[in-house]
Amino acid sequence: MFHLYAGIIALYVILRFVRLLPWGRTAKVLLSALIVVGAEHHLVTRNIFGSMASPEVPGWLLMGLGWATGTLVLFGLFLILSDLLGCLLRRVAPRPSRLLLAPSGWRCGLLVLAVCLGALGVREAVRVPPVKTVEVAIPGWPQALDGLRVAQLTDLHASRLLDAPWMEQVVARTNALKADLIVITGDMVDGSPAARVADVKPLQDLAAPLGVLAIPGNHEYYVDYLGWVDAFQKTGLRLLRNEHVTLTHAGQRFVVAGLTDRVAERIAETMPDLAGALAGRDPADPVILLDHRPATRRKPRRPACRCSCPVTRMAARSWGPTAWRNG
Repeated sequence: MFHLYAGIIALYVILRFVRLLPWGRTAKVLLSALIVVGAEHHLVTRNIFGSMASPEVPGWLLMGLGWATGTLVLFGLFLILSDLLGCLLRRVAPRPSRLLLAPSGWRCGLLVLAVCLGALGVREAVRVPPVKTVEVAIPGWPQALDGLRVAQLTDLHASRLLDAPWMEQVVARTNALKADLIVITGDMVDGSPAARVADVKPLQDLAAPLGVLAIPGNHEYYVDYLGWVDAFQKTGLRLLRNEHVTLTHAGQRFVVAGLTDRVAERIAETMPDLAGALAGRDPADPVILLDHRPATRRKPRRPACRCSCPVTRMAARSWGPTAWRNG
């Protein structure tokens, strides 16, 4: 469906902008072809350069493609909104309506705006993410755990774009928080273990008194899931797959449970199982649940804290580190 939507936007830009340019036929055809290729570059890279999630091409090219795609999508949406508004104003405000619908400098202005916003999006996507501090008050949470600091990383998406040096900076920034516990809630990688293992190796330098725990996200399943499970174990990451660990902080025990991702069904792997993840725990122990896509889960019956990532993400955006403090 992604490729269909991208194709529709490309077609709209061609019909409502390129076709109306005062250029010759050859120039319009060439520009239209470039727009189509840019819109469908994920399809091209998937079939030629490895995968849609992690094409094995230089980082600078990925940034350029991301900029072009972002610009195209934004410009297409701007054109659609401009045309809709122009049609709505046709009777009540004819002059503004003609401005919005005509092939004028207005549309060139929208293109410039889309180019600038696309560049801003790429810059935000590749920078080392800032720390976001969230203080959480949980009813029924033990007093002894008041002030527990949990650093959460999510959607790191190691790739040719977000490589080992970038990951090292994320690790350094996370360790500087001096959290009691570090958790990684999925989507650590894009690509195969052979291509990416060196880029996630810096994660082995994460350190916290209560340890470092992780769960798989949907992207771990796209290329050699079992290979990644083995690679993470060799890196020293404890991967929770429908299981839990019991930790003690300030004399108080608590449980950290982790779920798999529902995309596991595609490769006949274990689906998320909350009951299985909590099986065997002491019912008196409070629970922190790690879940990559929590919108699809039922809430635990006992008070618990979910550490999880946003359900919808741009392919090259990383979120974290986040410092969670109970207080």
